[in-house]
Amino acid sequence: MKPGGYQDSGADIAYVLRETCKIPIVTPQTNPDPQKHEGWCFPDTEEGILSAVKSGANCLWANTILFGNHPWQVSTQLGRFASDIRVVGQPPRLVEAYDDKNFVNAFLRKQGSFTMPKSFVAPNSTDIESLLKEHGLTLPVVAKPIRGRGSQGVKVCRTIPDLASHIDSLGPHNAMLEEYLSGIEGTVTVMPPSESKPDYWSMPVVVRFNHEDGIAPYNGVVAVTANSRVVPQDEADQDPAFDKVQRECEAVARLLKVKAPIRIDVRKASEKAGSKFVLFDVNMKPNMTAPGRPGREDQASLTALAAAGLGWTPADLLRNILATASTLEELRSIELPIRE
Repeated sequence: MKPGGYQDSGADIAYVLRETCKIPIVTPQTNPDPQKHEGWCFPDTEEGILSAVKSGANCLWANTILFGNHPWQVSTQLGRFASDIRVVGQPPRLVEAYDDKNFVNAFLRKQGSFTMPKSFVAPNSTDIESLLKEHGLTLPVVAKPIRGRGSQGVKVCRTIPDLASHIDSLGPHNAMLEEYLSGIEGTVTVMPPSESKPDYWSMPVVVRFNHEDGIAPYNGVVAVTANSRVVPQDEADQDPAFDKVQRECEAVARLLKVKAPIRIDVRKASEKAGSKFVLFDVNMKPNMTAPGRPGREDQASLTALAAAGLGWTPADLLRNILATASTLEELRSIELPIRE
């Protein structure tokens, strides 16, 4: 969980919707201060959500971490409004399952149509050399928590002692080991269907640079505007790998039945010409910071950078995401399309 929740980006969303998009919104404080993130978002509790509904909200933006027993899914009081209230967000039960990186990657690998990295979950650091060999991995490898946020806990391990130490720091059965991909890294935002676009579609690829020991730094430490750029279409046209990875990411979103934007991190296996992008991380909740509030000019998200590649402003992006909202009833009823 992010300390303090997502009040900062929630305030960004609310401010831009109100001030730029001129969409009426309700907030827990009547006139929250644009220079502060407090007062813009209702609490992520049953009481908080009901308070928003009773204040007149007919569409709720779930800018938060969802899970199977979240009030969105289980509250009987919210259930009374399920057919009338629209929600920008994912089905809670899907999020809980898909936040398990190994679960999703293993499922996608089984399909046989996606370009996926070799990976496995280490129960602990015991006999790790044999386990690497058994799964066809060689050093360096990436070790990361099965459930995580951004690049926190993600490390490129180049020696066995370093790898064993990092596995132990993550805890039993929580270290996902993955082949290290040395090529260019990118990320693809996929939008869900809406009235104007009835199928899943991908925004331009955003590439990452200035990695720290092989890993893109967490955006809470380094703003993405300092180490990321959108790939212009004429540049993407010169490398078929860009179009291919966009189509693969769309297929992932379609297969997983997502109902809100997702962001898939990808990286080329090597720097060799003609190398393909490999899909390594499906993010169910892309960061949605949107420049607009005073002092937040450099807080564009990776998705906002991709949207800029389409000529969209942050307000255009939020309007288009708003158009993908589903009824709470629909989000509650969606069944997990994959089984363990």
